[in-house]
Amino acid sequence: MKKIIITLGFLCATSFVAFSQEPGKNKLIINADQGQIVISKHIYGHFSEHLGQCIYGGIWVGEDSNIPNTDGIRNDVIEALRKIQIPNLRWPGGCFADEYHWKDGIGPRESRPKIINTHWGGVVEDNSFGTHEFLHFCELIGAEPYLSLNLGSGTVEEMSQWIEYVNSDGDSPMANLRRENGHEAPWNVKYVGIGNEPWGCGGNMRPEYYSDLYRQYATYCRNYGSNRLYKIAAGSSGSDVNWTKVLMENIGNRMHGLSLHHYTVKGWSGSKGSATEFTTEEYFATLQRCLRIESILQHHTSIMDHYDPGKRIGLMVDEWGTWYDVEPGTNPGFLYQQNTLRDAFVAGITLNTFNKYADRVKMANIAQLVNVLQALILTDEEKMILTPTYHVFDLYKVHQEAVYLPSVLETENYELNGEQLPVLNVSVSKSGDGTIHISIVNIHPDRAIDLQCELRGVTTSDVKGKILTAPALNTHNTFDAPDNVRIAEFTKMRLKDNILELTIPSKSIIVLAVR
Repeated sequence: MKKIIITLGFLCATSFVAFSQEPGKNKLIINADQGQIVISKHIYGHFSEHLGQCIYGGIWVGEDSNIPNTDGIRNDVIEALRKIQIPNLRWPGGCFADEYHWKDGIGPRESRPKIINTHWGGVVEDNSFGTHEFLHFCELIGAEPYLSLNLGSGTVEEMSQWIEYVNSDGDSPMANLRRENGHEAPWNVKYVGIGNEPWGCGGNMRPEYYSDLYRQYATYCRNYGSNRLYKIAAGSSGSDVNWTKVLMENIGNRMHGLSLHHYTVKGWSGSKGSATEFTTEEYFATLQRCLRIESILQHHTSIMDHYDPGKRIGLMVDEWGTWYDVEPGTNPGFLYQQNTLRDAFVAGITLNTFNKYADRVKMANIAQLVNVLQALILTDEEKMILTPTYHVFDLYKVHQEAVYLPSVLETENYELNGEQLPVLNVSVSKSGDGTIHISIVNIHPDRAIDLQCELRGVTTSDVKGKILTAPALNTHNTFDAPDNVRIAEFTKMRLKDNILELTIPSKSIIVLAVR
C-alpha cells in the first residue's frame, strides 16, 4: 500500500506530496513551537435562511407555542448552540436575501405583510421572524450577526436604511423607528454581505457589473459611532476564479472580505443521491468532491495574494456543505436531508482544510443551521436531535482562536477501484493555555490505522481524547434513536518522551488534547 506525505503549513501555495519508502507506518510530526497564524473563530460560523423549516419550526415557534421557548425561540436549540460556541450566524439568506425587504419584518407582527417565498417551496412567508427576532436570537446564543443585504432586488436607500436602523444611536429617522419598535440601543452589527450569488439567483450579473454595483451600494453602508462595518463582497462559486480576479481588480480595498460558495454535491442536474442509502463507491466519490476544497482555496487565494499580498482581505466561505436529494415525501423546495457519519467526515476534513488556510480564510458558514442541507440540528414539532455534523463542531470548537501549528503527515492511502485518497486528514493547533489539539479523520470504512505523532519544541506529559464513530458509514440519528452517533471518550493511545502512539478506529474522527 502506497503512502503520501503531506506538509500541513504555509510554506508553499500547495501541499507537498511525495511517496514514502516505509510502507505500513503512518507518522505525524508537529512543530509545536513554530505556529504564527491564529485560526479565526469565525471559520466555525453558520448559516440560516428562510428556507423550509430552518427558521419556522427550527428556530422560531412563537411565544404562544407549547414548545418551550424564550420570546418565541426554541430553548432546546438555544442550549445546543450555546454548547458549541457558534461565533457568527448569517441571515436571511441565501437566495432569499435578494428578495427580502427588511421593513416587512419589523413592527407589530400582526401588521407585517405576507409574501410568497418564490425561491423555496412557494410557501407563505409571514415575516414574523425579522430583524429584531434574528438579532435577539444571536444575543441568546452568543453569536455575532452577519446580515446578507438585498442588492438583487433592493435599492441603495433600502440597504443604507437597514444599516442605520440596526447601528445608529443618533436622532435619525431609522434609529427613531427602531426605538418605536422597542429597541432603544443599536445592535452594532459588524458583518454585512453586499448581495448574495449575483452570478445566479442574486441577479445573473457579470462580475464587472456586480463590481460597479458593489462600489455604489457599499458606499452608502455607513459606520455609526465606534462600530466599523466589515463589508463582504459576493464572490464566486467553486472554481470560477475569473469572478475573483475581476472583483480583486475592480473593488480591491473597498471590501474587507470576499465570499466563496462550495458545495460537496454530485451535480446540479438529475439525482444528487440519497443522504442515507449509498454504496462504498458513492461514499468514496463524496470524499473526492469534498477534498477538492483544497485546490479551490489554492486557486482563489493565489489570485487574492497577487492583488493583496498583505492579506488584508479575508476569504469568507459563507456557504459550504453536502447537498443530496431531499428525504422521500418531503417538499423538494425545503432541502431537508438526513445527516450520517459520511457528513461528519466532510465536516471534519473541510474544517481541517480551513484551519490550514487560516492566513486567508477568515470566516466560513456551513449550510445550514437547522433542518436544511447539512444541518447541525433536526426538529420535528417538540422533538430535536443533534446530527453527526453537530458533534464535529462540538469536538472542533477547541480550534477557535487557537494558533495553527505546522505539521507533516505521512499517511497511507485508502484505495478503491484503482483510485486513492489519503486515509488520514489532520489539523493541529495550540490554545492560549498551551494545550495542543489534534483533530484526525480516518476515512477508511474497514481498517484501524496506527499513527505515531512526534511533538517537537514542547514538553508533554498528558493526553486525553474524544472520538466520533458509528457501526456503519450511513449511521444517523433519528427522533426514535437520537444517540446512534455521539461523542465518546477515546483511550487507545500512549504518550512517552513527546512521542504519541495511537490506533485510530476505522471510520472515525478523533480530537486529542495534549498537555
